[in-house]
Amino acid sequence: MIGPKCKKCRAVGEKLFMKGERCLSPKCGAVRRPYRPGVHGPSKKRRNVTEFGKQLLEKQKLKWSYGLREQQFKKYFKEALAAKGVTINRLVQILERRLDNVVFRLGFVPSRSVGRALVRHGHFLVNGRKVTVPSLAVKPGDIIAIREGSKNKGDFKDIGMKITHHDSPAWLSINKEKLEAKISTLPEMQDVNIPFNINLIVEFYSR
Repeated sequence: MIGPKCKKCRAVGEKLFMKGERCLSPKCGAVRRPYRPGVHGPSKKRRNVTEFGKQLLEKQKLKWSYGLREQQFKKYFKEALAAKGVTINRLVQILERRLDNVVFRLGFVPSRSVGRALVRHGHFLVNGRKVTVPSLAVKPGDIIAIREGSKNKGDFKDIGMKITHHDSPAWLSINKEKLEAKISTLPEMQDVNIPFNINLIVEFYSR
């Protein structure tokens, strides 16, 4: 069955990797049905889009990739716009510092959506305290860890072996034996692989 996440990938014409390892397998909906969703999808060609359409598309891709609602994303952009520094860098820092994204970047979970669910269920600690808010913004010096009582549960089965071959971004310092990590510094654009044109998103909200 092709779920709503796969339909979003098909709608924008590229993988947003919202379903973890499945997105890398032949079961990926975008691979099985490489056309737009809907009854006319197979026969309907993708139209040339306007500049506004390109801006909207990039905004949707980034928003869906991080699993955010429209109001959340708009709030983050306004926060980035009001802060000192380059708006693009500030927006990336706000998005990357979300706890659900951090546990995904560390390889503790296969996708941000899974990270969001497991954070809500209390499987992660921040500075030794259980946190159940996926949107929590971590900061340099914070220690992120899998709760001791969760390490042997199904969601984290073989996690030690899985993260052995996982490469975390430079702003995260991970101890793979203890299954914990430290936020070394703020994330920068060059440290983060975001395959979207954020400049177009800035233009979209600056209209």
